Amino acid sequence: MPQLAINGVTLNVQVAGQGPALVALHGFTGSAATWHPLVQAISSEYAVIAIDILGHGASAKPIEPSRYAMERTIEDLLGVLDALSIPTAHWLGYSMGGRMALSLALAAPERCNSLVLESASPGIADADERTKRIAGDESLAGMLERDGIERFVDYWEALPLWASQGRLAEDVRKALREQRLTNDPVGLGGSLRGVGSGTQPYVGDALPSLAMPVCFVAGEDDAKYAEVAQSMARAVPEGRAVVTPNAGHAVHLEQPDIFHATVREFLNAYSPAQAS
Repeated sequence: MPQLAINGVTLNVQVAGQGPALVALHGFTGSAATWHPLVQAISSEYAVIAIDILGHGASAKPIEPSRYAMERTIEDLLGVLDALSIPTAHWLGYSMGGRMALSLALAAPERCNSLVLESASPGIADADERTKRIAGDESLAGMLERDGIERFVDYWEALPLWASQGRLAEDVRKALREQRLTNDPVGLGGSLRGVGSGTQPYVGDALPSLAMPVCFVAGEDDAKYAEVAQSMARAVPEGRAVVTPNAGHAVHLEQPDIFHATVREFLNAYSPAQAS
């Protein structure tokens, strides 16, 4: 579990398995631990590089929001590849991590063999909606600073986005909550302010330029993101959408066996020709 010094910050990186490299990026309030079940499922075929995104887990938590900006995030992620002497990789991103992986693939396609984007978006196209989202994220950051992590997690877990997770086993829900509670208000607030979907540049218009294969994964019960996944897949020359039944926003958590099989099947179709 090395702590890598990248561009003036430390990033916690977990590397497990052997084979072509797969960089895995978790969602907001998550950590590299999000991907432990995936590592167990595919580490005999792939070297999984799970990163605590800046502001999360054991990675640094800068105070300045600009340090979290998407362009700085891309520089950091490429810096991880460089530090590990990995020229190219497959990239997997969930929600916030999916926005990051997509933005990186557009900025540095030569470092990206393929993409798996779970419940991800290209950002917000409408300027007024971006402004509203920035204000909303600022309000959430203020809640973190004012009320602390436990009150914030109580609020976060009650959002309709997570309603389908009520079907999860109690021990799974408990473990997810405990992981969320390990986060720090400074790091989460910086992430919201610096790389929220309202703050990041909208990249939807650039989707047709993606030359690598892209798999867009979403849960059938998460209607908004299922529609986004299918729309983005139509825009990408080698795009495909996989909408998973009986799953909401967190397909990897709600239907792990199906998710792992989807990732393995997709990667196996392209790894022989594009292995790092």
